[in-house]
Amino acid sequence: MITDKDENIKQNETIHSEEFSSNITVSSITTNSLNGEKEPHLEESAGVYNSEVYAKYYSSPTRRSIVFLCLFFICYAYGLDNKLRSPYQTLATSSYKQHSLLSTVNAIKSVISAAGQIWFARASDLFGRGTILIVAVMFYVVGTIVESQAVDVSKFAAGACLFQLGYDGVVMMVQILVSDFSNLNWRVTAVAFPVLPNVINTWVSGDIASAVDENWKWGIGMWAFIFPLSCIPFGILLLHMKYLARKNNDTLKSSFDKPEDITWKQYLTEIFLWKLDFIGLLLAVAFFGLVLVPFTLAGGLNKKWKTARIIVPEVLGWVVAFPAFLTWEIKFAKYPLTPWKTVKDRGVFSALIIAIFLQTAFYMQKTYMYTILLVAVNQTKKSATRINSLFTFVTALSGTLLGLVIVKVRRTKEFIFFGIAVWFLSFGLLERYTGGTNAYAGIIAALCLLGFGNGFIKYPTKASMQASALTHEMMAIITSLFMAISTIGTSVGSSVAGAIWTNVLPDKIEKGLNNSTLANFAYNSPTKFILQYNWESPERQIVVNAYKHVEKILIIVGLCFLVPLLGGAFLLRNQRLEDAVALDKVEPKNEKKEMEV
Repeated sequence: MITDKDENIKQNETIHSEEFSSNITVSSITTNSLNGEKEPHLEESAGVYNSEVYAKYYSSPTRRSIVFLCLFFICYAYGLDNKLRSPYQTLATSSYKQHSLLSTVNAIKSVISAAGQIWFARASDLFGRGTILIVAVMFYVVGTIVESQAVDVSKFAAGACLFQLGYDGVVMMVQILVSDFSNLNWRVTAVAFPVLPNVINTWVSGDIASAVDENWKWGIGMWAFIFPLSCIPFGILLLHMKYLARKNNDTLKSSFDKPEDITWKQYLTEIFLWKLDFIGLLLAVAFFGLVLVPFTLAGGLNKKWKTARIIVPEVLGWVVAFPAFLTWEIKFAKYPLTPWKTVKDRGVFSALIIAIFLQTAFYMQKTYMYTILLVAVNQTKKSATRINSLFTFVTALSGTLLGLVIVKVRRTKEFIFFGIAVWFLSFGLLERYTGGTNAYAGIIAALCLLGFGNGFIKYPTKASMQASALTHEMMAIITSLFMAISTIGTSVGSSVAGAIWTNVLPDKIEKGLNNSTLANFAYNSPTKFILQYNWESPERQIVVNAYKHVEKILIIVGLCFLVPLLGGAFLLRNQRLEDAVALDKVEPKNEKKEMEV
């Protein structure tokens, strides 16, 4: 699985030896298929170069399978932890009897998620995949311990932020590693691989959560030793790769090989200020913070959106921070976080358009689906949880199986269009089946189709974007941008859905019930309301009709977001996914065959 041809392996070995003997740049010149311009020579960083050396010694089908098996252990652990930790966090904040800080914590976590992924990607290029994976695991473990031992909500919030940084770092590193150890024609299967454990976790997470019951401290704390244990097999593999490289006299690059003609101060300044683009990272954090935090804190409430503390940060984010970030990246940064020559290629920026609108449209239906299933479709909590998990379950299957087809087809654009068409159909079903017991089967069918289509959109788009980046050197940072933009889309979708929900539903319920006290109870405590008013009661049916009305609006707005999603798909390049880790690693004779249709 995911192997280079034997002759390519020999050529790669020759390339590596020539690169070290000459001690000069190693990235080949690639031709931009759109305008014929040539990209300049790029010096391959230590993390990228070493990963290519490691991959050379683990290129056989057996060894590649072992690599992915070890990564599966990591994905399974953090995937199950992620499914369990959310209900545990609800229990934790309830035990403190203090919820006011929770929205702030979620806002900070969204910023960490967006900016942290970019930093981990750049750092992994400079310091190596293994080193940064260890750093991410440390944040993961420390954050988990702080959360589990917290005695008040502020300490719990601090632990949650540390954990989020580690979690995003681990997810980012796994995405990079599966790309390092796969060729482009196998890339769709590889980038879908990390979600494959959801096929199992979807069905077992509820039973595990029930077994732990109310002991949330243990439910969170146990991952402080379970997760590091899951990383040990892959750590042993990295040590074996390093051993094989040294045994065969392949010199590995070090990020701390200081040139003799400069001081340590100059060298560290070059690494941390310029190569890690510290100023660019600060501006990115400022932008994400000013844009995402108000989205989260406002929570869709009309009164809050009109206040200065929501409007001013949004204006500063888009009018000041974003232009400042672009100016720095384009004009002043020596090693920009977002290399403009790469990002402005339509094969890359169109994928980023798809990323943001895919998440925005998805969260228009996702945000309140669980509540709708409970109140308006008369489902139990267990049933609602499993129905809500069908999307992830089907996505994992469809994305992985489609990847096996693309190994032979080597094209992605047609599949992406098919996936978007399926999403239009799915949203149409959701608009038709908004509530009532007769909507049960329709919603299940719609969510399954949504997951099926997502497998045809998300992973092929990511693979196509990585191919459009042309070089292995650009792969990690481009992947991190895709994930960061997706985070923005998630925040926007949740906030727009929240705005519609909070501004339409209360009035609709009150007009139907003609009782403000009961209407407030039905709106603010829906789970308690359905316990007191059974399905056949007139009050329940009035609330169900109100839910159906709002759900219809949410789905129609989601359909509108699918239009720019379709536009992004038209702009995508239909790159041929070659049998190489990146297009700059393809032989010149093969590179001339086809890079774009």
